[in-house]
Amino acid sequence: MQKIKSLMARQGLKSPQESVVDMSPVESFRTPSKEELRELREQPTDPQAEQEIIDSIEEVYFSSDSFDTVQYELEKLPSDLNLLELEEYRDKLKRQQAAVSKRVADLILEKQPSYVKELERVTSLQTNLQLAAVICTNARRQLHAAKEGFTEASLGLLANQRRRQLLTGLLKSLRTIKTLQRTDVRLSEMLEEEDYPGAIQLCLECQKAASTFKHYNCISELNSKLQDTLEQIEEQLDVALSKTCKHFDVSHYTKVQLAYKLLGKTQTAMDQLHMHFTQAIHNTVFQVVLGYVELCAGNADTKFQKMPYKDLCTHITTDSYIPCLTDLCKALWEVMLSYHLTMQWHDEHYKEEETTPGADDTSAEGSDESTVGRSYVKKKLEHGLTRIWQDVQLKVKAYLLGTDVSNFKYDDFIVVLDVISRLMQVGEEFCGSKSELLQESIKRQSVNYFKNYHRTRLEELRMFLENETWELCPVKSNFSIAQLHEFRFMGQCRSPSVSPSRQPESTEPVELCLFEQYLQGGNPFEMQIDNKDEETEDVLASNGYESDELEKSVYQDYDSDSDVPEELKQDYVDEQTGDGPVKSVSRETLRSRKRSDYNAPILTNTTLNVIRLVGKYMQMMNILKPIAFDVIHCVSQLFDYYLYAVYTFFGRNDMYESSGLGLISSRLRTTLSRIQESLINMEAGGENAGPHASPEERKEKVPSPHLSQLVVLTSSDTLYGLAERVVATESLVFLAEQFEFLQPHLDTTMPSAKKPFLQQFYSQTVSTASELRKPIYWIVAAKAIDYEQMLLLMAGVKWDIKEIMSQHNVYVDVLLKEFEKFNQRLGDVSKIVRIPLPVSNVLWEHCIRLANRTLVEGYANVKKCSNEGRALMQLDFQQFLMKLEKLTDLRPIPDKEFVETYIKAYYLTENDMEQFIKNHREYSMKQLTNLVNVCLGSHINKKARQKLLAAIDDIDRPKR
Repeated sequence: MQKIKSLMARQGLKSPQESVVDMSPVESFRTPSKEELRELREQPTDPQAEQEIIDSIEEVYFSSDSFDTVQYELEKLPSDLNLLELEEYRDKLKRQQAAVSKRVADLILEKQPSYVKELERVTSLQTNLQLAAVICTNARRQLHAAKEGFTEASLGLLANQRRRQLLTGLLKSLRTIKTLQRTDVRLSEMLEEEDYPGAIQLCLECQKAASTFKHYNCISELNSKLQDTLEQIEEQLDVALSKTCKHFDVSHYTKVQLAYKLLGKTQTAMDQLHMHFTQAIHNTVFQVVLGYVELCAGNADTKFQKMPYKDLCTHITTDSYIPCLTDLCKALWEVMLSYHLTMQWHDEHYKEEETTPGADDTSAEGSDESTVGRSYVKKKLEHGLTRIWQDVQLKVKAYLLGTDVSNFKYDDFIVVLDVISRLMQVGEEFCGSKSELLQESIKRQSVNYFKNYHRTRLEELRMFLENETWELCPVKSNFSIAQLHEFRFMGQCRSPSVSPSRQPESTEPVELCLFEQYLQGGNPFEMQIDNKDEETEDVLASNGYESDELEKSVYQDYDSDSDVPEELKQDYVDEQTGDGPVKSVSRETLRSRKRSDYNAPILTNTTLNVIRLVGKYMQMMNILKPIAFDVIHCVSQLFDYYLYAVYTFFGRNDMYESSGLGLISSRLRTTLSRIQESLINMEAGGENAGPHASPEERKEKVPSPHLSQLVVLTSSDTLYGLAERVVATESLVFLAEQFEFLQPHLDTTMPSAKKPFLQQFYSQTVSTASELRKPIYWIVAAKAIDYEQMLLLMAGVKWDIKEIMSQHNVYVDVLLKEFEKFNQRLGDVSKIVRIPLPVSNVLWEHCIRLANRTLVEGYANVKKCSNEGRALMQLDFQQFLMKLEKLTDLRPIPDKEFVETYIKAYYLTENDMEQFIKNHREYSMKQLTNLVNVCLGSHINKKARQKLLAAIDDIDRPKR
């Protein structure tokens, strides 16, 4: 096949495809001539045969236009060529070609009219195009002429005008850019003037202008610079906002808020403000405490600056504790006042906005946004109240617990309590808080302090009692504990006397106006130090601070007569130094008192000290109510110890049991036993008690006091220390009366759950004070009259007489002389110390009871007695009563029936005597037995005597 191709190439023959390619477009699409068409048409055709020829053409010939028929046919040639076969195959191909050509010719002839018609249209289009080309050429020539003659000149003018306008706008823009470039200087000036709203307004306008000229390259840099400037303004604005936390200024804060409003960051400003308040609290307290710590350290060591606040508080010394606490509260007050003024500013500002319609009220959307912003700020400020007060409490709590105040002086601790109380009052007004953190911390410190303080005071009280000479401390008749400096605080509360409905009205104006009161200046904590210096009134005075000058002023105000001794104008007891009580005035001075002072209360220096101590305890309780029960319990111990001491000094005697007078009631006996078990350390007194007591219990107990050796109770000249006994006993009664006066106030401060303790204390202890009169004065009555002498005289009288006597016996006169002598001594003692009527009555009652019982005892010693002897007994007793009624006003005469009944029992019959023995157990076995024995022989026989003695024995048996 390659040889055939090369041969065809050598002869210049081409393949049909290549011939077609070489043909020009006209030639390739040449239409068959009429002759050719005629020839093809004239050829005899058989349509069926023709179709079969066409169908016999291989499909590959119709596959694609690029099909190479020559190549295809040559490849089909066999390797062994046969001429005949080739010629036959060639004829076949020619017939196929002829059939195809004929079919094509038929199709061409069929489409000939359409072809001719289309050819005419093409020719017409060609003519029209030539005409259009001529028209365009003419138009271009005419436009060129118009351009040269008119357009270039006119449009040039327009272009120049336009360029002029552009340049004018450019010049204006450049001037604006130049102004923008120079705004830095003005912004700096406005920031120095603290005109933050103006600076922000200017900066925002510059940014708006810069956005207009952002297509200039220089503006991008300027815009960045303005943004930096705006951020710098925000930083300075934040610093300005932080300054309002300590010193609020309305104009300054108004500028700051307006600036944040221009920035659209009102809510962000609130968040920042609260953060600054928190930081201000921390920085303020740290700097205050640090200043005092470094001042006390006395060196330039900077290690304290790196300490945590809590550790720093532990380095505060005792001397600087109160000044530092006061300055701390002052600084915190400034912060809280600033926050209060901030809230007040926002409230007033929002009210103004509500009453004055703004420009943005026309926009509903803007109004809604403003309402949301106000609501957020209001809630944020209200929530911040509690948060800030919580921070204040935590800082003050750390300071309070950082130092051990248990060894502070009372005055200093009261200052601490009062400062914290005032701070809690500020907190309650600030956010309505009950200050649980402060109460818990101050309660902890108070309990520790109070236990130590009370233990020391009890020891001092024991020392005072052991050094007390029980001499009268003269005060005026109108003396009241309300006059004492320690109780002046009650003039402010008056809780016992003011009804609950009226009490808030009297206290409300004072309690609710701290922020208003100090709005224009000052500080609620400044008065603490000022009043401590002046020692006059208000906080320090109302909380009972003690000083020598005030101690004098109390009595100079109420007891300023010239006859008041100098000793009274001095402090009774220095409770801080522990000095002993100042000795009272001499008896000579007492004798020279005015008669107007004769009815003054009877009390001693120790009594006054106990009352003062109670006042101090109540001050502490009034300031810090959570420890009210602990304080009242300690107050009760003061009274218990005083009562126990008076009883131990003057009332303890073994003769009580044998007297049969029931001098000590079961209630008093129970009270004394309770005091001894709970309060008295018997081991310290050398007695065997409490071997199993724990060290903590022993620590809370006090040794039993011992009477001063200066007090003599054995001298008959002084009626066995009657003056001292009266002063001691009546001072206790006076103390009990003052406790009764204070009960309503104590009851209001006592927790409800603990009120039964207070009620029991008053009913079981305070009310028994007057019952001590009987055992104490009984000793005087038992020794003042010689009852033994009377028994001896009665033993010498003959009672078995046969005739009725008209003259009484001598022993009656002797007894009456003893009573007259007693009355005279009583008068002498009354010149030294006033003897109240109840005391006088008790003394006379005891003496008369003892005398009557001595008479019965004397009558019971009689061996023989006749009816006439019994009549003489009645005569003697009636004579005694008649004379006795002239000596005393006591009515009725005590134990009068005791004697008369015994005397008359002599006349009873056997049966009546037996009933008498059963009903009258007040008589002793001896007295009843003697009564039966004396009656033997007169109207009672031996058998009856045995019966009656058996009845007496039956009565006595249960007692064994």
